[in-house]
Amino acid sequence: MNHIARLERLPLSRIHRKLLIIGGLGYTFDGADAAIIAFILPVVAHQWALSAGQISLLASALLIGFLFGALTAGALGDKLGRKRVMLGSLIVYTGMTLVAAFSPNYWVLFTFRVLAGAGIGAESAIIAPYLSEFVPGCHRGRFIGAVAGFFSFGYVLSALIGRYVISPFDNGWRYAQLILAVPILAVIWWRRSMPESPRYLLSKGRVEEAEQVVSVLEDAVRKETGATLPPVPDDTDTVSATGHLAHASMGKKLGVLWSGPFAKRTLVAWVMWFCLTFAYYGFFTMMPKLLADSGMTVVKSFSFVLYIYLAQIPGYFSAAFLSEYLDRKRSIALYLSGATLAALGMALSDSSSAIIGFGAALSLFMNGVYALLYTYTPETYPTEIRATGQGTASAFGRIGGIIAPFAFTAAAAQGGLNAVFGVTSVVLLAGALTVLSLGLATKGRTLEDLSAERRGRTTDPDRAAAPLESPASP
Repeated sequence: MNHIARLERLPLSRIHRKLLIIGGLGYTFDGADAAIIAFILPVVAHQWALSAGQISLLASALLIGFLFGALTAGALGDKLGRKRVMLGSLIVYTGMTLVAAFSPNYWVLFTFRVLAGAGIGAESAIIAPYLSEFVPGCHRGRFIGAVAGFFSFGYVLSALIGRYVISPFDNGWRYAQLILAVPILAVIWWRRSMPESPRYLLSKGRVEEAEQVVSVLEDAVRKETGATLPPVPDDTDTVSATGHLAHASMGKKLGVLWSGPFAKRTLVAWVMWFCLTFAYYGFFTMMPKLLADSGMTVVKSFSFVLYIYLAQIPGYFSAAFLSEYLDRKRSIALYLSGATLAALGMALSDSSSAIIGFGAALSLFMNGVYALLYTYTPETYPTEIRATGQGTASAFGRIGGIIAPFAFTAAAAQGGLNAVFGVTSVVLLAGALTVLSLGLATKGRTLEDLSAERRGRTTDPDRAAAPLESPASP
């Protein structure tokens, strides 16, 4: 019996919500660990008399690690399994964060922040592909968007830790990292509670294991609802056109990402991740300093930081809700356009209240796009290269985050804040135009239909352009 059809017919239930909480908690602590550096930097810069170059390098440490972690997770997730990579990445990131708390000097802290970033990058890149493989197409946008929304809770958590743990104590920055290493305890829970993705198991020919996972899901739904499950559609044609990639090398999978129908999808994903991450990290790492240099002292206040971080919450969850009605590509374009207008609004602002208002709006819209990208990217690739596709797109985006501080600084030197906001607006607009013109409509479609996996019955227009039927495909 078709395992995929059995999964797709299941209503959302307690076991799905349990997976949502597992993935959401992972994203919460990923976000908190990524954001905490903004509160650690001023303290260690003073304690260790760091130079401007050392401060900039430490600010980029997590992104450097993130880039390599996301690349590694994608390849390993497709090769070794989603569950093993999630557990391993959690151990790496919490372990390295714990060691970083005892750093005796700058270079030790920098090294372990990079290593922690590798763990965070790996975990962030694998959670969305993993969860998307359990959720029916009709619920996937809201579900994955809601999971990504937990990032916002992490940012708020980091602001509270910064205010109530780092600020009052000389060694508060060490205590903060000890707190953020606590999720190591979740490994015990995750190991027992998380099933492997049945789609991944099927792609590896492990049919009996996939049957066990699907049966457990069916039994859980049946017990919760007390009703007979919906009938399984008469749909047994599950031959995968990309099945030959299940045991392929990373190099071969990267080649597939840039060939046939997937080349356009990869281009869209990489451009969107780059544009958004460039604007996002430029805003959150450089904008407060640039605004403060121009006389806007409000950006140094805890209130400003908290408002900006709180605005992420409605950004994530509104986008998750809207994506099921407008489709992912149109929702992405809408939120990117909103972010563009917010950036222009900040350029024209000359008061503290306006800065806070437009800054919060920019935070809302950019985080809404992130919720959509975490849904959109993995659903456009087949199971055999799904984690690789998500990981490489996320990693490429981090390049934008790494160069953003330098680009923002150069723009400010040449044309002041207006130039900075101009660059931000142009980059965000480029992302919006790319997804509108080249993006794939994904609303309500199964992962198999979107991936052009089923022979002879797909509705995917990309499939006709370059079929993937031949085992000789790269």
